[in-house]
Amino acid sequence: MTPPRTSSPNSLKRRGFLGIAGAAGAGAVLLGTGAAPVASAAPGRVPGDPFQLGVASGDPLPDGVVLWTRLAPKPLDDDGGMPNRPVAVSWEIALDERFRKVVRRGVEHAVPAEAHTVHADVRGLRPHHEYYYRFRAGDAVSPVGRTRTAPAPGTSPTVDFAFASCANWEQGHFTAYRHMAEERPDVVFHLGDYLYEYAAGVNGKVRTHHGDEMNTLAEYRARHAQYKTDPDLRLLHATAPFVVTWDDHETDNNYADLSPENNDAGQGNDTTAHFAARRRAAYQAYWEHMPLRRFRKPVDTALPLYRRLEYGATATFSVLDTRQYRTDQPYGDKWQVSGPDQWDPKATILGDEQHAWLERSLARSRSTWNVVPQQIYFANWDAVAGPDDGGYNDGWDGYRASRDRVLGYVEERRIDNFVVLTGDVHNNWTNDLRRDFERPETRLLGSEFVTTSITSGGDGSATHDPGQVYWDENPHTKYYSSRRGYVRCSVSNQQYTADYRVVDYVTRPGAPVRTDKSFVIETGVPGVQEV
Repeated sequence: MTPPRTSSPNSLKRRGFLGIAGAAGAGAVLLGTGAAPVASAAPGRVPGDPFQLGVASGDPLPDGVVLWTRLAPKPLDDDGGMPNRPVAVSWEIALDERFRKVVRRGVEHAVPAEAHTVHADVRGLRPHHEYYYRFRAGDAVSPVGRTRTAPAPGTSPTVDFAFASCANWEQGHFTAYRHMAEERPDVVFHLGDYLYEYAAGVNGKVRTHHGDEMNTLAEYRARHAQYKTDPDLRLLHATAPFVVTWDDHETDNNYADLSPENNDAGQGNDTTAHFAARRRAAYQAYWEHMPLRRFRKPVDTALPLYRRLEYGATATFSVLDTRQYRTDQPYGDKWQVSGPDQWDPKATILGDEQHAWLERSLARSRSTWNVVPQQIYFANWDAVAGPDDGGYNDGWDGYRASRDRVLGYVEERRIDNFVVLTGDVHNNWTNDLRRDFERPETRLLGSEFVTTSITSGGDGSATHDPGQVYWDENPHTKYYSSRRGYVRCSVSNQQYTADYRVVDYVTRPGAPVRTDKSFVIETGVPGVQEV
């Protein structure tokens, strides 16, 4: 078994870029001196520093990646401080961070209707290769970003990635994002609650949200912009490509399709039409501020977010959206209330189309590992003593027929090396997966790694004990921790290693990171083993 790692094996040779990106993330002078000139765009002055929200990349392919930025010299203003006209933005991508070996250049037009964001879909790159990129608008040059393409089909390199969830601005500092950046993952999966919709002062006192609860497009844009002013988040975006999916707080807490959390007219939730307008605004702002391809731009209230990414023969990632297509939660979304409605065959957490797509994705996979990044607690979560099944009704417990369909497909089709990645619940958990969680003697089908939050819930505590009822009622659960952090994974054809990386505080900046627990899954042997 591989012992848990304490630092990135490439940290020394890569410090040159981290120093640059870190300085850029802290708001230093923009780069350009001593390097080849950036490809020129159409002339035109841009007011102030338009790159205050940094740069990002995402959705890597073997031959390409999406490059993102937003022009916003005044990020919290309704228009970002930009003139009401299109602006030409040039980009270039190189093999080196000083841009002496530029391999692709292009020009995009950032328009007011899209908050002057850029989504450059770059192709013609080498598989599993490190690149550097930057943008120019007028005379301003952006910070440098680093990205990495996916491996070529049929190849089997080790893939190093991390996943995270739940970053509440008001409840802490994003220190864990900086530690993730220092480890230089091949890719980062963000599993939702990238931001929170609540009004200023509702959630905490560490930092304060800008404005009221998000409802309009301008409000969602301003909140996205505020989060991207955080230097730790900007550094992580500039260091590794992101694969994103949302949960609820990017729109409205615990919403389901077009059913809001409540009927508050002040939040735009009093009618289906009003909530549809709110969701339309949220989805538009989300697409604008994430490194997503242009074809994913929302149409009305729909944004196609579930997708498949192949990392050679090592891993296939089937990324889910458990929020946009679900039916309303049973029992009023109440915690640990169980009954037949949890097994309603008409209830769905994915929708029929996405369910069928997931089955096709698993069936087509020729990779060693079949990994499903998604938002919501997947395993049974029973916090009620005795025969009552309990359950987390906003998670898969509220949609037991949907979960049984997924696990039944895995069991019947003999899908090997099945791993679910989860966020949402603000604590670390590790679960083994069975089709029938009430019968621990039945066949193991896979495992679930649940990441804690980046900040949501504040510092947490040092406990590893959620209470005896959890251990008694959930024999599939192997680990619990309530600190903040993320999960670092290293995946090869022989094994899957997961390190739970935690910080002991977020209510003040600068916490060191450590590995709280590590697990390994051996290829072809379902179930986690503690390292």
